[in-house]
Amino acid sequence: MAVLRRTARRAQGVDDPLDAVQERRVRAVLALGGVPQTDLPDGVQQVRLRLLERAAKGDEAPRDVSAWAAVVASNLAMDWHRAKRRQERLGERLAGLRQPAHDSDEESSVLSLAVARGLDELPDAQRQVLVLRFYVDLPVRDIAEELGIPEGTVKSRLHSAVRALRVRLHEDEVV
Repeated sequence: MAVLRRTARRAQGVDDPLDAVQERRVRAVLALGGVPQTDLPDGVQQVRLRLLERAAKGDEAPRDVSAWAAVVASNLAMDWHRAKRRQERLGERLAGLRQPAHDSDEESSVLSLAVARGLDELPDAQRQVLVLRFYVDLPVRDIAEELGIPEGTVKSRLHSAVRALRVRLHEDEVV
């Protein structure tokens, strides 16, 4: 199968930037980094893509492609773990929202519905930073980096979003 892909790429004038040995090494680094077997092909493709992007930008090829690919694979494994931790924290937060400490189920349902409606009414930019901050639990600095905006803008949008949501919940007499 890999030979067919490589042959098809060569026919199109594009050589595979990873040879079989390098690909096995990337798979090993990803596996040792804790990436599940089912995600290994995607990880290898990400490394391959980054090499091709580098070439497309006109950057020099790494001196040691195998070492460079291993470092990229290691970084991908760390990114995978970070994403997994974020998802776990989000799941815990959502589970905490579903199991109120003192509220009845009816009060909790009314509050959840009001918050969902309030979120729907927020402008996209405000809803985005609010969700990233309070549901995904990203720090302001990370949100700013991910969105490519200044930290002050993130803080301003958060402030406006929380204020608008608070007003909405008071109007609905939920809180």
